[in-house]
This record gives sequence, C-alpha cells and structure tokens, in this order.
Amino acid sequence: MSVFVPITSFVRMWLTWRGSLLLRPPPTGLRCVLAAGKKDLIDLPVLVEDELEEQFVRGSGPGGQATNKTSNCVVLKHIPTGIVVKCHQTRSVDINRKRAREIMREKLDVAYKGELSEVVMKKKESVLRKQEKRRKANENLERKRLFKEVLAADSKPGNDTV
Repeated sequence: MSVFVPITSFVRMWLTWRGSLLLRPPPTGLRCVLAAGKKDLIDLPVLVEDELEEQFVRGSGPGGQATNKTSNCVVLKHIPTGIVVKCHQTRSVDINRKRAREIMREKLDVAYKGELSEVVMKKKESVLRKQEKRRKANENLERKRLFKEVLAADSKPGNDTV
C-alpha cells in the first residue's frame, strides 16, 4: 500500500536545507552517486569498470594453507589516477572485491576533494572527539587526585581545626 504525500513548502525547504549535498551539482569531471551505508558517506565518486584493472593474487599473513594456496587477495588499480588498493580482509573473493571497491571510492574521494572530502572530515571529527574525551578524563583524574590530597591533609594528626 503506497501513500501519496504532497510536497509542501516546508518539506521542500527541509529537503533543501537537510539535503544540500543532494541538490547541488557534482564537481566538473567527477561523477558522484548517493551511497547509503553504515558510514553515511554521501558524495563518493562512481567507479567506472573500464577505468579499473583488477587482479587476484595470493594474500599474506597468518592462515597457513588457506592463505598460501588460494588467490583471494584483490588488487584494484584505478588507471587514470594510478591509485592501487589491495584487499585481503576475508577468504571470500566476492567480499574482498566489494570491499576493495568501497576503499577505492573513498581513496578517489580524498584524491579529488582533498581536505573537503567527507572521509577526511569524518576522520578529523573522530580525532577531535577522542582528544576531548581524553582531556575530560585527565581533568577528572586531576580533580580526584586533589580531593585525595585534601582528605589526606585533613586527616593528619595535629590538624584539629573545628
């Protein structure tokens, strides 16, 4: 059952404000796609399969025979930029291919947009949040230490102030 909801001026205004990234045209020479995923990255470049060179090689690292006998490591090269991505996160070639393409899209986004890339901006936000959390934890530890010093100074003999 589908319901038709007319777009009111309020909804149009909210979509314009909320989805400003959706409504602006992509940069010249750069194709963009809406990518809804767990990372919520909006403007990632579209990968054109003709511009990709894909190889399957043997991975490295722990795993013994499972790693040494199978060629499930994906090496993906973007020919115009020369960016190379190597993905050997799982034993499945299909999953590694998908993940290699996700990583490639993120790297292309950083290469095209630089500091304005969503990947870089999210990383900076994460670093700032972590620094703020660490600063608050250090302040809290300092307050506890000072409180313990005051308690120890008050409990010393000969300090009978009433």
